[in-house]
Amino acid sequence: MYKYKYLHIYLPVFFILWVGLFIDSKLIASHFVNSQYLTNILVFLVFAWIYLKVSVKIKKLMLYGLILAVLGEVLFALVLGMYTYRLDNLPLYVPLGHSMIYAAVFYIAKEPIFKKNKNLIINILFVLMLFYSTAWLVFANDVFGFICMLVIVYLFRRKAHTKLFFLIMFFIIVYLELIGTHYQNWYWPEIWFDKISFIPSANPPSGISVFYFGFDVGCLYIYKILNKQKWKRLRNLQKIKRDKI
Repeated sequence: MYKYKYLHIYLPVFFILWVGLFIDSKLIASHFVNSQYLTNILVFLVFAWIYLKVSVKIKKLMLYGLILAVLGEVLFALVLGMYTYRLDNLPLYVPLGHSMIYAAVFYIAKEPIFKKNKNLIINILFVLMLFYSTAWLVFANDVFGFICMLVIVYLFRRKAHTKLFFLIMFFIIVYLELIGTHYQNWYWPEIWFDKISFIPSANPPSGISVFYFGFDVGCLYIYKILNKQKWKRLRNLQKIKRDKI
């Protein structure tokens, strides 16, 4: 019988994503104009809870993630218009949510059941990812999402050791995007950036979690710059682990 050691870290993330997005939905906002403020407060409280429970390293990565999330959201949502939020703004809960998801995936992957059955879980999730994106392509003409998924597959060939982390990330982002678009917290245009007509997109695109590769690289790069000694020890430990496999 496996004991779930980190349930108290990642379970609140799944809960607040659903509850928070429901509170900020068009349905609730039609009755309570300031519903987004309540979502911001609730997400901040969950962020604070998770921040207090994670390791020092993940605390730092969560803070670096906040900076990258704000920059990324301003660029992709407000400047480039790749997607649009309900109030045409950048809700406070969004960058907080990105960092919480990042921490949640890290601790899900650390669970004993995932570590013991790593290869089996990777194989199952990989097949499900291919099936999901292909179905989205066939039934929703989601060329953009399918291209993103193919980029993920390519990155897996280059960074095979990241498969478990990013496959878990893929399906958490699927969960997030399906809820967010269903409640109309945000929407994706029918073509990429609402400008590139030959790349149609679903709402949401299936493989959009590919952008978390960039998020991860950015967080780790900042960590490397600001924590050079710890980063060197971390890379040495990772090399030793890979050599043992």
